[in-house]
Amino acid sequence: MKIIAIGRNYAAHAAELNNAIPTKPIIFLKPDTAVLKDNKPFYIPSFSNDVHYELEIVLKICKEGKHISEKFAANYYDEIGLGVDFTARDIQAEHKEKGLPWELAKAFDNSAVVSSFLPKSDYINLYDLKFELQKNSETKQLGHTANLLFSFEKIISFVSQYITLKKGDLIFTGTPEGVGRVDQGDRLEAWLEGKQLLNFEIK
Repeated sequence: MKIIAIGRNYAAHAAELNNAIPTKPIIFLKPDTAVLKDNKPFYIPSFSNDVHYELEIVLKICKEGKHISEKFAANYYDEIGLGVDFTARDIQAEHKEKGLPWELAKAFDNSAVVSSFLPKSDYINLYDLKFELQKNSETKQLGHTANLLFSFEKIISFVSQYITLKKGDLIFTGTPEGVGRVDQGDRLEAWLEGKQLLNFEIK
């Protein structure tokens, strides 16, 4: 199982970090050791003083595929959930300044929080989904899939031109605006279409 994440897939988030709007998907990878499930607490790593939450819709790939046509891409995922892409923003800024890869800022242990998954057939329109993150009961991120720069099908098709997708792979599809820092004692909660899927503590 691998985790493929999409950067800057909501224009407002790109703007809040002073990044250009991409013309094609930006991808990075997280290892399977990044996964944190079952609402277990997230421990802030000792090597960062500025870890940020990024709430995202996550797709679960249901069969192997490569060079997938966009018109058939919907057949390659059957469940969706929520995830938090934790980012060591201080390390990311340092690496971006030097033109280096982001992995140390993005791929560390437990940096990919994953909720339970729900059948995508539960939803009438996947591009009319609202999702929300609260920190300490205060809303910080409100996302809507209508604002995606690249659709789920476009992402799957694009990634599969370079990387074979396998059953069980997870795709983090990008975060809306409102990302911010976490500190010890914070609690993060997240909802997809009003259903709470995440509720965990920062330690």
